[in-house]
Amino acid sequence: MKVRVQNLRKEFTTTVAVNDVSFTFDSGHIFGFVGPNGAGKTTTMRIIATLDEPTRGDVLINGISVRQQPEYARQMVGYVPDSLPAHSDITVHEYLDFFARAYGLHGEKRTKAVEAVEDFTGVTGILEKPLKALSKGMKQRVSLGRALVNDPDVLILDEPAAGLDPRARIELRELLLLLAKRGKAILISSHILTELTEICNGVVIIERGCLLETGTIEDVLKKNSSKRTLAIRVLDRHAELLRELLQTPHIERPREVANEIHFETDGDEVHDAEILGQLIAKQFRIVEFRQTKADLEDIFMSVTKGGVQ
Repeated sequence: MKVRVQNLRKEFTTTVAVNDVSFTFDSGHIFGFVGPNGAGKTTTMRIIATLDEPTRGDVLINGISVRQQPEYARQMVGYVPDSLPAHSDITVHEYLDFFARAYGLHGEKRTKAVEAVEDFTGVTGILEKPLKALSKGMKQRVSLGRALVNDPDVLILDEPAAGLDPRARIELRELLLLLAKRGKAILISSHILTELTEICNGVVIIERGCLLETGTIEDVLKKNSSKRTLAIRVLDRHAELLRELLQTPHIERPREVANEIHFETDGDEVHDAEILGQLIAKQFRIVEFRQTKADLEDIFMSVTKGGVQ
């Protein structure tokens, strides 16, 4: 299964929300879709999900055009919007069953499909609760279940982790990794770039409606920066270490990340060894010193300019 976005353009009166955007993502892959607010992410995702029509260009889902055959393309796509409608008169089970009917599932096939997504998303304990009474995390689980009820090959998620507590974000991440292993092609937008780094194979970056970069995280990082990111973990004196790195030549963007300090350098491994030696000589108690893997936050900061429309 391949999703191919081809020269996509979407105009709203005087605004060009999406301007000649092209990228692809495949089965078994999770692509992070990132950009500043107003960059055109939601518009692009709605077009892929057949909820909006492009002004020009097309999206091919396994060769099927969302413009020419939206009813067929729609069967292959599950869409998770940034918020679930707060219906006051429908329970979780009724909501999922309704969408199963809408996708043309009947009888035992519908019953099994609904039970399968209820079990997979972990909502079996709240099936009789009304949607309006659910927490944000539970609403996101229900929304994911609705998107999966017809077993689509493509999953489009618009800011699914927004507003979730840490446990709910971790559980959502685990569900997405499992879905990718099952062969789903997944496109997910989020502003929590550090979390996307942990699950994404690739990235699509847009700004002001224009594509800036797309490809694997490693390839995009290599293309846009000759610098490497190193991480240091010390037992104590974190603030002193941060000040020391700020004053050290050839070190850029020293910053605290969780219980570590990350920084960028354009030097080689010999230079890394020299930095480590200097810090040890100054009696910093270092317990870890390593090069980090490619980070979406680094990519994002290196290619975007901060523009909005």
